[in-house]
Amino acid sequence: MAVNPEIQGRVFPATAPYLVGREKVREFARAVFSTNPLNHDVAAAQAAGYADVVAPTTFPVVVQEATLAQLLADPDANIDFSRVVHGEQRFTYSRPIVAGDELTAQLTVSSVKTLGGNSMVTADSIITDATGAHVVTAISTLVVRGESA
Repeated sequence: MAVNPEIQGRVFPATAPYLVGREKVREFARAVFSTNPLNHDVAAAQAAGYADVVAPTTFPVVVQEATLAQLLADPDANIDFSRVVHGEQRFTYSRPIVAGDELTAQLTVSSVKTLGGNSMVTADSIITDATGAHVVTAISTLVVRGESA
């Protein structure tokens, strides 16, 4: 069964706030093999003008995950997770994420396309801080393989 094209434009409720922890930033940095001192050393980050360690540029996937879980769990979407392949990931930043940030994300399904029997679902997760200011938009394209794939 194909992905429901009527989910295009759907906006999901904002996620619960995610408090960015210093050790989570360091763990993520190690996982992506970042050796940038800004990701590990508070003194280096503060010397560069940040309040605390700075998250690697791909860290927003941690916050975005909760929004994608909403989409994948929505029965109206008709997305079979066993057939999902991550197709593309992009980030558009207003400012870096730092430890201590309290971030909330809200997902909008921006596009649903069918291509060669597969569905391409693009979702934008707008991530804001505790003041409501934009921090980053995480854009994911999921490929949902068709029955014959």
